[in-house]
Amino acid sequence: MVGRKKKPKICDKESHEEDRISQLPEPLISEILSNLSTKDVVRTSVLSTRWRNLWQWVSGLDVEFNTFSDTKTFVSFVESFFDSHRESWIRKLRLNICLPYGKCDLNSWIDAVTTRRIQNLDVNFFPANEIPLIIYACKTLVHLRLVRVALADAEFVSFPCMKIIHLEEIRYPNETTLQKLISGSPVLEDLTIIRSPAKVLQVRSHTLKRVDIDESTDVVIDAPLLQCLRTKIISTKNYKIINLGFSTKLDIGIGFSNATCGKSLIHDILTDILRVRDLVISNVILKGIFLYSNSGPVLQFQDLCRLNAEFSQSDLEMLPTILDSCPKLESFILEMVKEPSMRHEEKREAHVMFSAVPRCLVSSLKFVELKRSIPKYEGEMELIRYFLKNSTMLEKLRLNVYYTKKTKCDFLTELVAIPRCSTACEVIVL
Repeated sequence: MVGRKKKPKICDKESHEEDRISQLPEPLISEILSNLSTKDVVRTSVLSTRWRNLWQWVSGLDVEFNTFSDTKTFVSFVESFFDSHRESWIRKLRLNICLPYGKCDLNSWIDAVTTRRIQNLDVNFFPANEIPLIIYACKTLVHLRLVRVALADAEFVSFPCMKIIHLEEIRYPNETTLQKLISGSPVLEDLTIIRSPAKVLQVRSHTLKRVDIDESTDVVIDAPLLQCLRTKIISTKNYKIINLGFSTKLDIGIGFSNATCGKSLIHDILTDILRVRDLVISNVILKGIFLYSNSGPVLQFQDLCRLNAEFSQSDLEMLPTILDSCPKLESFILEMVKEPSMRHEEKREAHVMFSAVPRCLVSSLKFVELKRSIPKYEGEMELIRYFLKNSTMLEKLRLNVYYTKKTKCDFLTELVAIPRCSTACEVIVL
């Protein structure tokens, strides 16, 4: 009689794995948890008995009103957090609130954190509540992000540690209020103002490195260390940079997708574009420059080394001319975008002549990235072939394109067969 074989015991490796995180000191665990939202931090309380109360020691609160069942529960949770941190620092406070006016005491919450060495304050409040005056004298604040709130008119602003200010859809008495925020931040590096219209905002800073505005804001920037200006325009130039340096990066977009650029606007921004080495530009503005140059001698961007430009399929006819205008170009990112809205009978295919080889392809171009936010377009492989066959100095070609499994194999087969002018060129398909 043959006995039954005993089934081997299956060892549950996961149950015997060493829990290394729980062995860490509690201050270090709290530091790790501080990078999560409060909702996720509270979830860790079910992991073990030791973790049950650890979330209460995290030096930050990150909550959204819509994750709570009702107003009372939300307010009670926030206030219990402040009660449990009466004697400790609160480094981060992020509140995303949509409550009727008077349903929560935002002022008392802001007061509570300003006295507890707050470093990162992020408040999104609808309808707009006025931020209390005490915030303007917070000595420890490093990062301030305010969305849909109202700024009070303060006589004195002192942010000795402030490096980042992000203002979006805010209300304020006048431009002087914003200028005080900037001048009262002696180490400010990043400034963002979105959908908060200002007539003419004077931005003066000896430390400011990056400015991000939209089409609703007009600025005059006096910042000798400025590294990047990102802006959107509609019909007129909305910025002026005093003493624009060659190292400054310009990122110029268009406010509305169906907008056009007139000659006067192109003339105004060309003065800046001709001086920079790093440019990010929309297809609408690029096309305006192309049409502008057709009326005179070909423009020469003698200092431009890095270009990130949008093209629609019909805009590709500009490509040889644009490249020929950049004799020292080293890095080129081309992003294909959808055609602007037009009547069906106006739509046409671009007839691109890739026979000419611009000087930059032979002498300077080292990096090219082709990406698209549209489906595969006619002529994509021809464009890839053009850069591979003619770029003598090319070190890397990155193709950020999507193909289905069925078509990707054919695409890769054709790609590998293309001869390369530069034997050192690395082709990366994402």
